Amino acid sequence: MNKLVHPLRVRDQSVVAVLLVLTVVSCQPAAVMPTPTSVVQTVEGTREVSQQVTQIVDVTVTIPPSLTPDISLTPSLTTTATPSLTPDISLTPSPTATLTRIPSITPTPHQPRVTILDHIACWYGPGDTYMERYGLLATSWMNVKGRNPEGTWLLLEDGGHDNPCWIRTIFGKFIGGGDVNSLNIPVVDPDAALPPAYNLYRPPDGVQTLRSGNKVTLYWNAVWMTEDDYNGYLIESWLCQAGQLVFKPIGYVPPLSQNTGTLGIIITDEPGCLLPSSARIYTVEKHGYTGYIVIPWPPAEPSAAITPSPSSSPTP
Repeated sequence: MNKLVHPLRVRDQSVVAVLLVLTVVSCQPAAVMPTPTSVVQTVEGTREVSQQVTQIVDVTVTIPPSLTPDISLTPSLTTTATPSLTPDISLTPSPTATLTRIPSITPTPHQPRVTILDHIACWYGPGDTYMERYGLLATSWMNVKGRNPEGTWLLLEDGGHDNPCWIRTIFGKFIGGGDVNSLNIPVVDPDAALPPAYNLYRPPDGVQTLRSGNKVTLYWNAVWMTEDDYNGYLIESWLCQAGQLVFKPIGYVPPLSQNTGTLGIIITDEPGCLLPSSARIYTVEKHGYTGYIVIPWPPAEPSAAITPSPSSSPTP
């Protein structure tokens, strides 16, 4: 059976033996001992690397000659940090730039403007038949949004606000020069300035037409309104006159006492236009206009050929 020996106990016995040897040696005559030569061991330290600079640390350990092989001496450590002259820089490649295509932007054409020449009314439609929306003072300016086909009326708006209205072209002067034709102002529908339809009253119903030659009689059932709200009716018509299709707004406001039963008016519509005539009717009250009803318009009858009567020949 093996006997366990405690390492500390063995070490103590070694130390006692060494002391005895030293005592015996000290009693002997002194002998000339050679000068001990230091044994230098160089150990390369751990290489520390960063992204910017790499430092190499050299650890120099000096161990004096051991007096006996059984005595362990603690080495003295001298640490010298020597930076590398050429830093080992790890370069991260720059990312490749990705070009994003920006969509081309088409500049919005400059909106024409006019200066108002006089204190005038601005209407809900291109005609004095419409109700006045508000008034304009002389020297004020407005943006031009459109015109009627003839260019005699302009649709204006005040600086982007949702408040369009119409004026006669003669009451406005274009800022920067030009006119309706040279500025390419678009033709717009006459109801472009009308507010959303009011539902307090209904549009006319029972709408019928009867043509006799160039005369078209329009019939509809009266819409009851209070005296305070009553403003009659509006007919927007596109009629043939002298071979041209012309827009003509017609206001009809009979006395309130006669606003009963079936109402009717007579409208002149000639033949000879390439496009057919048409019309629509609104009920008008003080707040605005109802939705419109399309009128079933009768086509024009072709005019009979006129044969000139022979003129009498002069008697020789």
